[in-house]
Amino acid sequence: MSEAAAASEAPLRKGRAEELIAKLLEPRVLGPVIGAALVVLALVVVHQISGAVHLSEIRQALRASDPTIIAQAVGLTLISFVAMSLYDVMAVHRVAPGRVPLSLAAFAGLVGYSISNAIGFHVFVGGPVRYRIYQSAGLDAADVGRIVGVSFLTFTSGIIAVLGIALLIDPVGLPFLKAISPATDRLIGLAILLALAGTLAWLAMAPRQVTLLSWRLPLPSARSAAAQILIGVVDIGAAAAVLYVLLPPDIAPGFAVFLLLFVAAITAGIISHAPGGIGIIEATMLVGLGAGTRPDVIAALVAFRLIYYVIPLACAGLALVGLEVYRARHGVKALSGGAVALSRRIVAPVAAALVFLGGVVLLLSGNLPAVDNRIDSLSDVVPLPFAEASHLAASLVGLLLIILARGLYRRIALARVASIALLVAGAVFSLLKGIDWEEASILLFVAGILLAYPKVFYRKGDWRSFRPTPTWLALIVIVLGSLTLVGMLAYRHVDYAASLWWDFAWNGDASRFLRATLALTIVAAAIAVDALVNRPHVAVHGTTDIPDAVRDVLETTSHTTGNVALLGDKKFLVAPDDDAFLMYGVAGRSWITMGDPVGDAEAAKGLIWQFAERADRTGARPVFYSISPTYLTTCLDLGLAILKIGEVARVDLTTFSLEGASRQDFRYADKRATREGLEFSIIPKAEVPGEMDELQAVSDAWLGTKAGREKGFSLGRFDPEYLAEFDCAVLKKDGAIVAFANLWRSGDKNELSIDLMRYRHGVSKILMDALFARLLLYGKSEGYSWFNLGAAPLAGLADHPLASTWNRLGTFVYRRADEFYNFEGLRTFKQKFEPVWTPQYLACPNGLAIPQVLIDVTNLISGSPIRILKR
Repeated sequence: MSEAAAASEAPLRKGRAEELIAKLLEPRVLGPVIGAALVVLALVVVHQISGAVHLSEIRQALRASDPTIIAQAVGLTLISFVAMSLYDVMAVHRVAPGRVPLSLAAFAGLVGYSISNAIGFHVFVGGPVRYRIYQSAGLDAADVGRIVGVSFLTFTSGIIAVLGIALLIDPVGLPFLKAISPATDRLIGLAILLALAGTLAWLAMAPRQVTLLSWRLPLPSARSAAAQILIGVVDIGAAAAVLYVLLPPDIAPGFAVFLLLFVAAITAGIISHAPGGIGIIEATMLVGLGAGTRPDVIAALVAFRLIYYVIPLACAGLALVGLEVYRARHGVKALSGGAVALSRRIVAPVAAALVFLGGVVLLLSGNLPAVDNRIDSLSDVVPLPFAEASHLAASLVGLLLIILARGLYRRIALARVASIALLVAGAVFSLLKGIDWEEASILLFVAGILLAYPKVFYRKGDWRSFRPTPTWLALIVIVLGSLTLVGMLAYRHVDYAASLWWDFAWNGDASRFLRATLALTIVAAAIAVDALVNRPHVAVHGTTDIPDAVRDVLETTSHTTGNVALLGDKKFLVAPDDDAFLMYGVAGRSWITMGDPVGDAEAAKGLIWQFAERADRTGARPVFYSISPTYLTTCLDLGLAILKIGEVARVDLTTFSLEGASRQDFRYADKRATREGLEFSIIPKAEVPGEMDELQAVSDAWLGTKAGREKGFSLGRFDPEYLAEFDCAVLKKDGAIVAFANLWRSGDKNELSIDLMRYRHGVSKILMDALFARLLLYGKSEGYSWFNLGAAPLAGLADHPLASTWNRLGTFVYRRADEFYNFEGLRTFKQKFEPVWTPQYLACPNGLAIPQVLIDVTNLISGSPIRILKR
């Protein structure tokens, strides 16, 4: 390579490196990566401190467990989870009094915590689970968010109270407290309890509330707060007691000291977002207890994980399935139709979970020794290379199944086909590597479920659809790390030597484990790098060919907003008879339409359904942005949430004039424009290209006074090809253009509007008023009925304590976000024309999808929200 070529490529390589670093530092990537790293570090600590413990010794210790102790642990687990169910009962009583049956709140608490405790990512897992349950009671996403917040407050107050009590009763015995004297420990504990008592006294004085943005969250009364603290103490105390009774009596310290260690362990587990704090809790307890070489302590931790995490998770999963079956019964009109409706709802998540577990089973089997008598039988009929290759292939299939589970959850058809092939292959490999018929039977059973429900997995998607998200990558790392630790424990008695890597023998289980671990690490690393580097990005301003049918419809439509289709940054869905079209863009997982469908009304309704079906088949969210009340019924039929996003101002030109007291400003602007030599004229679109340089100069001068770049999608931008599609209204001074606006005309002279308006600052203080006054008079003289002034974002939203959360948040932004956008000023300017205001809406999937939809819409129109904040 020449020096010049190397020099030219150096900035490119540097730019790519900076882009990769920026991606890795994004919160959505950095958080899961840190969580996974903490878990891997904890697993390394567990491995290092576990000494010479053999897996067989742990199994023996588990078999020797006292049934009475197990029964006590199960009972204490029930007490802890009943207390956790009361978190939601108290929260619902505070957030939505009288709206949710207490039994439903208790059920939501039990199921939500059973799942989020075991899976991790408490906000992202517990929130959606609760929303699904509370949805039947009419609660929205914001209500669920408040419930989760109050529940977290209860849990936190319980932890604080437990810390205070433990420090006050028995602060002696933990290494990290040895630097402080027992008297100081007790003083700290007393201060914590006094602070809680002071808080209760403050709450008892008068009703209290917390106001954040436009949300008002009433704080509990002193009596309710005391009850919440008591519930938190019971929950945490019972959870700690589960592990305490399972531990050998000679290793367990006093219960108060153990509480401190347990709180530290679960807090670290929650921060890591690891499933059930796996590895984190174990490492903290083993270090704190100093019991790394004792198999009975490790067996107690395994039993605790099974009793407190795995069993409640399984019960919660069955309970959720039962709830979905119960809800689906009302929609069953025929047995076959009911089965299809039910299968669409529950088969996909159940199949995804089973495929994920199938992958875990294959990985776990590959990390454990084979059964000797089966290996002897296998060696008589299968060549050793076949068995070696099957062991490695089975482990790789396990990893791929974990990745495909996400595609199954999203109902992607290709994920189903690939999963069936891998499940069958995994069953064959299980038989060839050690006659593991149990594993083969499980995998074939799961494959049979996928074969029986082909219509459930109907969405399109290619291999890029299976790229793991950062959260999913973190989960993969945690699973691989945990199962690798199991393998290390299983083969701890085998002395490591370099020759182990090349030891191919029927009894070479440790060698096969090493080779499989290396292969899995390489493949997982390659998948992670590909997923992080090649994460799909949606171009905000793409270009696409504009169908002839779109131009034909625009020539006959009665409204002007459809002209934004000519901007060239949208995709189109055209009706079969070419009498209507719908335009849309893609951002993230959202397919977002722009405005109402344009054209014949009946054909337009069909396009809405067709658009939603296409989006659903690809696993995307159908979003209808800036739609009018005309199509709200159709969107409601689709089950979409309706959010008011502003109002559109239209001036009745048949009655418009500059006469009257209310039009004094415009009369003044019109007369002053004449005195200042400002000349108004219309440049026909055929002549617009010849004036493009001058228009460009005005636009550049205007943009120079603004921060950031031009918007798009819903608004025009300066593009010579786009501007050449329209006539252009201009104001000139001394023969030079000082202001311009491109004109949108409806096909039947019903409506006139402008899109892109630019002017030079400093020329005149009345440029905008004068331009609009002349435009409205021009529209009236041309015989148009209406002049569309465009939208006033977030205008007209209800500001009332009983209004929806969206309305109150929108009102807050409308009134207090002038630093970013002059919402009130824009509406005030348009109100001077005394227009007719028509509401416009956003229709999108309900629930926790709404915040992501709003981000996707912002990305499509203005770019990344982070870029907006930087500007």
